[in-house]
Amino acid sequence: HIIQLTCPPKYLFLDFFDSHFRSKRDEDKFGSSKRGNQTLVTEFIFLGFSNHPELRGLFFLIFLLIYLVTLLGNLLILTAIRINPALHTPMYYFLSNLSFLDICYTSTTVPIMLVNFFREKKTIAYEGCLSQLFFLVTFAGSECVLLAAMAYDGFIAICHPLRYPVLMSKKVCAYLAAGSLLCGLVNSMIQTGLTAILTFCGPNQISHFLCDIPLLLKLSCSDTSVNEFALYVSSATIALSPCLFIIVSYMFIISAILKIQSTQGRHKAFSTCASHFTVVIIFYGTGTFNYDQPSSDYSLDVDVLVSVLFCIFTPMLNPLIYSLRNKEVKVALRKLCEGYILSRDSFVQISF
Repeated sequence: HIIQLTCPPKYLFLDFFDSHFRSKRDEDKFGSSKRGNQTLVTEFIFLGFSNHPELRGLFFLIFLLIYLVTLLGNLLILTAIRINPALHTPMYYFLSNLSFLDICYTSTTVPIMLVNFFREKKTIAYEGCLSQLFFLVTFAGSECVLLAAMAYDGFIAICHPLRYPVLMSKKVCAYLAAGSLLCGLVNSMIQTGLTAILTFCGPNQISHFLCDIPLLLKLSCSDTSVNEFALYVSSATIALSPCLFIIVSYMFIISAILKIQSTQGRHKAFSTCASHFTVVIIFYGTGTFNYDQPSSDYSLDVDVLVSVLFCIFTPMLNPLIYSLRNKEVKVALRKLCEGYILSRDSFVQISF
């Protein structure tokens, strides 16, 4: 005999409500939700700076100061180039784009890091992590290509000065700047899209203060072979290829400079490229240490320190390097500050 047990509708509703409430409670408590037999991660926990909780106040003040200096320095560069007609050249056009990328790049990671210093549980939602990853990869990739465009500008200026107005017209400069941003955007869409289809059902702790592709691949419980292959291709096309192009460009530049007869001419040519060359060394040097550390010597403190140098210090140093080593930028910044002081004094006199 088959005995069929029926349950009144109200008890079915209560049972559904209870199970839904328990799943939401577990999601809020553990940062994960259940789908079938898998527990899917809905948020990630940052472990960066967790080794020194007693220093979080000091870390907050230091990184806040660095962030404000980065914003102020790059905004001053943008403003000085914008209002000074003498700086309306391809070199400074690319420099203004670099300052814009540095502002965006820093703003992708630093604000949430500053907030997390005062949170007991340093978390970021799954969607927020993907958003941070998208913008981080976009601006970092765009900067790689833009530095190569700046090297091309220096190569044309020194090796082909007579053809410079034609080869580096406003239209060409706009295409190069837009192309650098487009390369970073397309690469980021591919990388973020491939990361979004991964399944995260295990640990949700990121040993860092930001979301990055290698860190998320380690946490995924699905096959990451396609993601790893795409990451290698991206590293070769977006990072390595511009670096090789910059090296070859500077080989031709140095060869052309050494052929200049006058000492003054050689000094002027070297000073033109010195700022860009310094920025390239810092950017690729810190980037290499950041992504090519040997796993056998892994240390959370060292990993975080190197990433801070790459993600936070480099955008702050760029405007300082260009303002300290470039006479035209220093003159433009001095005029900008003098104009602000004069306008402020006149406003005070009118008020009184």
